[in-house]
Amino acid sequence: MSDSIYGFAPPDSKGQPHSLEDYRGQVVLIVNTASKCGFTPQFAGLESIYEQYKDQGFTILGFPCNQFGGQDPGSNDEITEFCQLNYGVSFPMFGKIEVNGGGADPLFQHLKTAAPGTLGNRIKWNFTKFLVSRDGEVIKRYAPTTKPEAIAADIEALL
Repeated sequence: MSDSIYGFAPPDSKGQPHSLEDYRGQVVLIVNTASKCGFTPQFAGLESIYEQYKDQGFTILGFPCNQFGGQDPGSNDEITEFCQLNYGVSFPMFGKIEVNGGGADPLFQHLKTAAPGTLGNRIKWNFTKFLVSRDGEVIKRYAPTTKPEAIAADIEALL
């Protein structure tokens, strides 16, 4: 397997494979999200850093996940609408996926292996974040408690 994220094509919000090749050359923050979580207000911070850096070659990819406390039970359309209406989310939101266990999306299997966390190759909770360089290499993993604004300096270093 390649060390880059570009070989993966997770489902978009319509359930169709979406190649991450589209993000080649950009700094990417990949986040597993949930719309009914204590960390859900992080959508505002994520949107803020997206707006701040998107013109410099930065994007955020959101991946809804219902594996933690059933905190994202809606359909892909409901989740996308919630994020747009409540937090003004304009960065790409993908389809709902699993991040742990046998059904974990291959992208998240790669991310967890490339940047293990406190639980090793498991995602601890919603809003775990992975920073990826312009060449598609996973640089760093951030805990759910890490506020998006706290990642700004790391993003700037890669831009």
